[in-house]
Amino acid sequence: MTDGRTEETIFTWGAPPLKFGAGALDEIGFDISQYGVKRVLVLTDEKLEKLGFAQRVVDSLSRHGIGAGVFGHVHVEPTDKSFTEAVDFAREGGPWDAYVAIGGGSVIDTAKAVNLLLTDGGELFDYLNAPIGDARTPSGQLKPLFAVPTTAGTGAESTAMCILDVLSMKVKTGISHWRLRPTMAIVDPLLTLSLPPEVTAAAGMDIVCHALESYTARWYADHDRKQPEARVTYCGSNPVSDLWCERAMTLLAGSFRTAVERGEDDLQARSDMMMAATFAGMGFGNAGVHIPHANAYPIAGMVKEYRPQNYPQGEAMVPHGESVSLTAPEAFRFSFETNPERHLRAASLLAPNADTHSDPREQLPSVLTRLMRDIGIPNGISAVGYTEADIPELVPGTMKQQRLLSTCAKTPTEEDIAAIFTGSLQNW
Repeated sequence: MTDGRTEETIFTWGAPPLKFGAGALDEIGFDISQYGVKRVLVLTDEKLEKLGFAQRVVDSLSRHGIGAGVFGHVHVEPTDKSFTEAVDFAREGGPWDAYVAIGGGSVIDTAKAVNLLLTDGGELFDYLNAPIGDARTPSGQLKPLFAVPTTAGTGAESTAMCILDVLSMKVKTGISHWRLRPTMAIVDPLLTLSLPPEVTAAAGMDIVCHALESYTARWYADHDRKQPEARVTYCGSNPVSDLWCERAMTLLAGSFRTAVERGEDDLQARSDMMMAATFAGMGFGNAGVHIPHANAYPIAGMVKEYRPQNYPQGEAMVPHGESVSLTAPEAFRFSFETNPERHLRAASLLAPNADTHSDPREQLPSVLTRLMRDIGIPNGISAVGYTEADIPELVPGTMKQQRLLSTCAKTPTEEDIAAIFTGSLQNW
């Protein structure tokens, strides 16, 4: 039965259990032992494996009688090819009772895909978001997945989606379903003390955009009413997600610049950034993101020769946190009219002492550009290798991200996206 309403009256919100604090990693064996598992696959990347983080997980598991294997070759900014390589490794060494992802969003997202494909079967493109894939939904519960973030950025430990580059199409897309959400998030700020400033800055801008995009997303009740089976992970801004986003922005205001400038010896700043990342993940993982993330997909997927400092230099790449930030000032100029009060409130949370701009529409963009200038983010899409001549090729990649674009309170046209890219060639 229904009440005859056509407007939405329901929002959803979910997040995994959280263990947070310095030293949390070394309790992971106990945490996983509570799930009755016997054999666990630990996924990480080569740099983190060399730092010994994966071995600490293996040792902790061993103390609780749990066997473990390690896949240490997760690709930074993963692709359909790298996802398949991880799945093949896991399939050959399996079966596994559970998974541990220790790393940034690339590692956590790869582990989500491995868990999905080994537990539910099928091929990767069966699950990718439409129109790129078939958007198949998991048929049942997945195996336990324990997420241990080592960067303060993606919030992937809280979310129910994973993101990848599809190499043949030169575009990013993802898989989104509530069953992908990790079983438990184990957040240890000590793991981030060695992050270089460039990585801290890029990852932190991902937090900023998660919080801002979720906070300014279309209100959940402004969507058409959905049937239960049609409810998606992103339901629009809502009272619960708003609380997490506001708190994340407050933490960022007090810690972001410090974490970039002297993060090696400021555990409080690192802790605040990790908390902000987790809180923003709890926000956007339910409310959703919109134009800056939609634009980020072709920016990253069509990269030419840009190689950021302190990232792997073997191939060109635009780190996700950079790609989402490059068009953010212009995107929030575009969305300002949908809810000026929210845009101004967000600006005041991120920069409580900022001067008041004479044009209210410029308040949030000016706060963002000042922050990006202070922490060394590239100055617009031209700084990562794009020119005005590339914009006609970038726009279709954005328009493929209708799931994200529809989350904006003002759904953009192709002409709007082209104008946002043009306005983002430089940001200051």
